Amino acid sequence: MDSKRTNRRELLKGGAALAGGVTLGELAASQAQAHDHPMTPGSENASPMILGSKELVEYGQRSRYVTSVRIQHPPGGRPSPDLFGKVFHVASPLQDSVGVITPSSLHYVATTRGSYMPDIDPKLHTLTIHGLVDQPLTLTMDDLKRFPSVTRLHFIECAGNRHTPQQKTVQETHGMTSCAEWTGVPLSTLLKECGLKGSATWFVAEGAEEVKGASSMPISKAMDDCLIAYGMNGEALRPQQGFPVRIIPPGFEGIFHTKYLRRIKVVDRYYMNYNDFGHLRPDPKELALSEQIGPKSVITYPSGGQQLPGRGFYEISGLAWSGGGAIRTVEVSTDGGKKWNLAELKTTPQRMAHVRFGYPWTWDGNATEILSRATDEIGQVQALREQIAQWWNVPVERNYRVPGLDNSVMPWKIAKDGGVTNGLA
Repeated sequence: MDSKRTNRRELLKGGAALAGGVTLGELAASQAQAHDHPMTPGSENASPMILGSKELVEYGQRSRYVTSVRIQHPPGGRPSPDLFGKVFHVASPLQDSVGVITPSSLHYVATTRGSYMPDIDPKLHTLTIHGLVDQPLTLTMDDLKRFPSVTRLHFIECAGNRHTPQQKTVQETHGMTSCAEWTGVPLSTLLKECGLKGSATWFVAEGAEEVKGASSMPISKAMDDCLIAYGMNGEALRPQQGFPVRIIPPGFEGIFHTKYLRRIKVVDRYYMNYNDFGHLRPDPKELALSEQIGPKSVITYPSGGQQLPGRGFYEISGLAWSGGGAIRTVEVSTDGGKKWNLAELKTTPQRMAHVRFGYPWTWDGNATEILSRATDEIGQVQALREQIAQWWNVPVERNYRVPGLDNSVMPWKIAKDGGVTNGLA
């Protein structure tokens, strides 16, 4: 009976404390101190978070034992942020990824020439669609969210995602791609609402950055699968990903995925914009490669900088994607490309999205080289660098710069001691 009264009194004390303005975190901390909760073994020098702390209750944090972080890209290049506080490019830690969705906080970031990230009040932001339309529209964020929404999984990849002999880890070679769940309104829905004129063949998507991000794309792409996205991985876009709204043209190079979207102009010809000018190729033959990514794949485990503890069974794991559609197959070689083996696709392949693959492998302890190559649903096959060199009639070398968008096969060398290094080096 006494214990019941005590429990009831403690409960009432807790309720009174909350009513008096004491936070859940403060209450949990005081209770923990009162009951002398033991610390986690090995955490004597740490500052453990209380289960009901403000940090965990309001917006959960990951375990302090999980240390994956993004890094500046390219390594040794322009710092992010720089001396002026501008963030340029930061790469996702693919070596620690599982599944296919990149957490919003680990998604790679690329900016328009390092411009400042705008601080946009969504209540004041508008998206205007004008040009060769019957009825121009200016939509608030509330207006946009009244339209029927869709949710799709898509990757984004920067053209700067190029692997070279100097890079050491998969984060350095391929970290400028990520895959997320995007929610928004199909651009085709909005254009149908406006009504397209017969002469409409292109559109320009413009952002609200300090240095205006803008790109020209065919109107056929807009009517096919472009998404005006305001959601990412089940929540609002993060500011680094274009809050409050951005465009997702699935499968196109990252520069076309305009963030902080404020204007879409429908036009009758290709318009040269700042983004487009910055991505001109010196060789006219390369221009055909400037939109669609892939097909592409990379082994994330084992990969550069990792260590195999000894001979025996391992599951080789990696990611594959293509701007040409869904991935159909992934093959893995464990002998430097002499023999290719069909890998298992761990998830159902989706159009213009990462898919994880796995291949069971028993390592005999000898030095070898592992590679992966992907084939997409329209029959495109990922090529070796040597094959691409032959197509372009240049010296067959593994360390040459692949023209256009680099989707060549990435090799990893495994030494007898289990160390994994860049196979291009």
